[in-house]
Amino acid sequence: MKLSDMREILAKRDIQLTKSLGQNFLHDENQLRKIVEAAGLTKSDKILEIGPGLGPLTELLLENAGEVLAIEKDARLVEFLRERFTQSNLIHADALKFLQTEKRDWRDWKLVANLPYSVASPILVELACGARAPKKIVVTLQLEVARRLMARTDDDDYGILTLLVQLDFAPRTFFKIPPGSFFPEPDVDSACVVLDRRGQPLLPENLRANFVKIVKRAFSQRRKMMLKLLKADWQLEKLQNAFAELKISPQERAEKLSLEQFVALTEKLLSEAKKDLS
Repeated sequence: MKLSDMREILAKRDIQLTKSLGQNFLHDENQLRKIVEAAGLTKSDKILEIGPGLGPLTELLLENAGEVLAIEKDARLVEFLRERFTQSNLIHADALKFLQTEKRDWRDWKLVANLPYSVASPILVELACGARAPKKIVVTLQLEVARRLMARTDDDDYGILTLLVQLDFAPRTFFKIPPGSFFPEPDVDSACVVLDRRGQPLLPENLRANFVKIVKRAFSQRRKMMLKLLKADWQLEKLQNAFAELKISPQERAEKLSLEQFVALTEKLLSEAKKDLS
């Protein structure tokens, strides 16, 4: 679908795009094909697409995958998509609410999408965290968010989103997409990220809630030492013992700790808590 086609369709249907829905449609065919190639699609693949818009990516997904489930919030676009792709599986819904209420098992699926920028982070956290997460994620989003997903320990972009997603997914690669590839052109830079689900979980599912609690508390005030912040939830003596055993300085800030250290800290603190209950 060319830019001229997009303009014509929107004009004919009198559709005015809105920033609140994050409606910046990717029309650059080269970039669309790069996304599909990055997903490594086969005819046995099941694809979840969020925010198909006018369907330029949907068309390529249908050509290269076995099944495509698309979720679109805008009723005007849903009507067009159902006319264009008569055989497609299309759901008219708010994607974030759908994922929160429809607890499907996505383990055999791949997420390939140009995510609405306004809700990209919460959608990723909802879908990518836990045992039901898809096996691969290939998504276009704001460059700022992409950098958080790809960040390493002590990077400026390293933080809560990094750790929540990387607990289950290994970041593989990302590439920038110029603003001119979209209509209308966004005010921010964009990138496509590729994330692969880890073969083995880094943490048992029953410890996940505590991992999230520790990470969020540790990053609640980035300039403060995390030991002092964690005292709000854990006994100081337990924290000091755990830090000493894991060779973490009591003066350390959260951005200095690796994902593996956060995992180890979670396991250690929960192990000590279990001892107190026995």
